Amino acid sequence: MQSQDIYAQLTAIFHDLFDDDTLVLTPGLTAADVPEWDSFNHINLIVAVESRFKIKFQTAELEQLHTVGHLADLIATKLEHFALGYSF
Repeated sequence: MQSQDIYAQLTAIFHDLFDDDTLVLTPGLTAADVPEWDSFNHINLIVAVESRFKIKFQTAELEQLHTVGHLADLIATKLEHFALGYSF
């Protein structure tokens, strides 16, 4: 899956979760940039991403996520590994 496809799906998740169709996802976007992105919605975001992309994150991976770009890169890596038959 290409980066633009990942961002398109992430955008749909963000719009739905934060009920804000004006959100524009960029690689540098952080939780501090989205007023409703608190710890509760962070959990909801991760669950939604795992469900949409059919992947699972490890706790250590989540601790390294600081921007939407980091999230998109991790999704791409997991999808690539899945396509190659690696287990997580």
